[in-house]
Amino acid sequence: MVEKQDLLVRAAVLVAIALAATVAAQGPAPAAAAPATPAVTVTTPAGEPTTAEEAGLQKKYGDKVKLDAYRAYRTLVDGLPPEQQAWERVLEDQLGGFYFPLYLNARLKPGFKPETCEWGFIKDDPALPRVLLIGDSISRSYTVDVRKALAGKVNVHRAPTNCGPTDTGLKCMDVWLDQGAGKWDIIHFNFGIHDRRKTPEQYAANLEKVVERLKQTGAKLVWARTTPFGEKVAEGQDESVPLNRVADEVMKKHDIPMDDLHAAVIDKLASVQGNDHTHFNADGIKLMAEQVVKAVEPCLAKP
Repeated sequence: MVEKQDLLVRAAVLVAIALAATVAAQGPAPAAAAPATPAVTVTTPAGEPTTAEEAGLQKKYGDKVKLDAYRAYRTLVDGLPPEQQAWERVLEDQLGGFYFPLYLNARLKPGFKPETCEWGFIKDDPALPRVLLIGDSISRSYTVDVRKALAGKVNVHRAPTNCGPTDTGLKCMDVWLDQGAGKWDIIHFNFGIHDRRKTPEQYAANLEKVVERLKQTGAKLVWARTTPFGEKVAEGQDESVPLNRVADEVMKKHDIPMDDLHAAVIDKLASVQGNDHTHFNADGIKLMAEQVVKAVEPCLAKP
């Protein structure tokens, strides 16, 4: 009886060994398949920059320039002829945080006409002389009126920025002068308001360097005397007086004719100058534009 039980146990052991060998030969059971990971779509939130250029733009201008507007502007610029694209790049570089947003918004308006914008691209009529206006916001304000008054007589351009102090002029003059292939026939220029913190010696030295550079163009030069300004200008404390005194000496030394914008407005300040005691209203701008035209026209006569 015992032997029979031993035989049964041995048989069971052999069967177990055989089954184990069979399982080992087949390899481990396949692991359960992991659930598929759903694809993730990354969407840039509306109004967020998508390029380094746009990120830099947002950092520079903040809310002054909306990215949608800037992308529309870039699309517009990319469709322009190469010469106009180059001009737009200069404007974007030169206009800065205050003026570039204003220009961009004007440029995107339907029916934009370059000649009616102070910084619009001017396509020259090769039969006409070329005039360049250089100056700060006072010069900017009368640019379009001067252009209208001299239409058909000259091509009126202006520097692609608010020119600020003489330091900026010395740094950026080559950029300002580089507008098309034609030579400049007349350059009407001014610095002053933004140089009011300089000593007379510093201002005179910078003006000398500006004149030296402009003479290299071969253009006829016309200096615009600085217009009255100052918190108490209405009380006779005109901060332009010492600046004009210095500039008058420099221009006389170089025999450069002067456009006396100061005299054109000084007796009418109460009606033509704004509350900031620096800039001018529409009547003042018109008055200055007429004065600039009077100064430029005699230079058009051939010797």
